Amino acid sequence: MWETIAREAAAESPVWADALLPGDERRLQPVFSELAPAELALGLETVYEGYLVHYGRSRLFAQRDTGTSLLLGDYLYAHGLVRVAATGNVGAVADLAELISLCAQVRAEGRDGDGTAWAATAASLGGGALAGARETLRLRRDSGPLDASARAAAGDAPVDRALAAHARLVG
Repeated sequence: MWETIAREAAAESPVWADALLPGDERRLQPVFSELAPAELALGLETVYEGYLVHYGRSRLFAQRDTGTSLLLGDYLYAHGLVRVAATGNVGAVADLAELISLCAQVRAEGRDGDGTAWAATAASLGGGALAGARETLRLRRDSGPLDASARAAAGDAPVDRALAAHARLVG
């Protein structure tokens, strides 16, 4: 998975190739893809890597300046969505678009809840069943329904592992 993300980014632009961390500095740990269907894992982790470039510590890329990081993160978002779309799962693309939007709002407002939004989305990717739980986070700042949805779909231990890994990468 990681080599594919790195190789394709490097082939897309010499700027992305120059931003790749040396192999021994990369943190090759899946976070939310373990909660999702296997056929969506690469696309999901590509989108998540874009999120990390924007808001956390990338597992694959050096984040040298804001401009390059913004463009690289956007490239990874788009590339991950293309990967998911290629599976034919239009609902998963819609779920990820909603997730990106919701998390941008949460981060802009400086509040918590992005990890639970990622976990719930990954655990029910393509199901389109999170509208109410997302609205609760968006409008009431309550991530409880998203957390409950993630745990109901994937179980406590996998969600706890994903959230702990997310906290290490985003802080």
